Amino acid sequence: MTTLVYKAPGSFTPAAGIRNIDGGSAVGRIGIWLRKIDAGAALARTGKRFLDLLGAAAGLILLAPVFLLLATIVKISDPAGPVFYRQNRLGIRGRAIGVLKFRTMNWEFSTGPSRPYKTAHEAFTAMGRSDLCAEFELNQKVADDPRVSRLGAFLRRTSLDELPQLVNALLGDLSLVGPRPIVSQELERYGEHGSTFLTVKPGITGLWQVSGRSDTSYDERVMLDLAYIENRSTRLDLSILAKTLVVVAAQRGAV
Repeated sequence: MTTLVYKAPGSFTPAAGIRNIDGGSAVGRIGIWLRKIDAGAALARTGKRFLDLLGAAAGLILLAPVFLLLATIVKISDPAGPVFYRQNRLGIRGRAIGVLKFRTMNWEFSTGPSRPYKTAHEAFTAMGRSDLCAEFELNQKVADDPRVSRLGAFLRRTSLDELPQLVNALLGDLSLVGPRPIVSQELERYGEHGSTFLTVKPGITGLWQVSGRSDTSYDERVMLDLAYIENRSTRLDLSILAKTLVVVAAQRGAV
């Protein structure tokens, strides 16, 4: 009996033997059909990677003066800290990736393994704002984060803080378009769909960013991520990229 080997939600490939069965048999025709599906999926992945490389390279070249200016301003405004902040996130298949951003928090209260405050809860408590812990636990962010500097608030509102993620896209850690990059603790919020979420690369932008961003609830963000994964295509990616420019220019839903 020929068996099918499960790879990922919604994606099956035949066991090795099925590909060598005579194409004239019913099972052989199934093997041919599955090979065509594999080839189509591979072509789609190649096309998406080409779009990522082209878009990231073009963006880095065109925006190089902006990068230099922002890096200088960030360093001058808070010289004790670094220009960039690396966030630990989950990539495709659960691989750990470091997502780059311009640093937007006051260095004194920036969190991380090597910082005095390891978590947002510790930082909020030290600042006398433990009332924000529940909001952060619910949404993984707060609407008016006291850790964010005045410059950082501007960078977040204009989404300029996310420009360094073009480097992540160039290196292959992120796509230009995809689900949100999340921390490992957030994966449980996806419930039974967690394995589906890990089948694609997270993106710099996506359905969440063009559908309200911080104006959406966490559950809505999850649904938008899953909707993208189930309906992803080059046409959808191009549409999201175009809408992202409009949303960013209008500064909708940014915090």
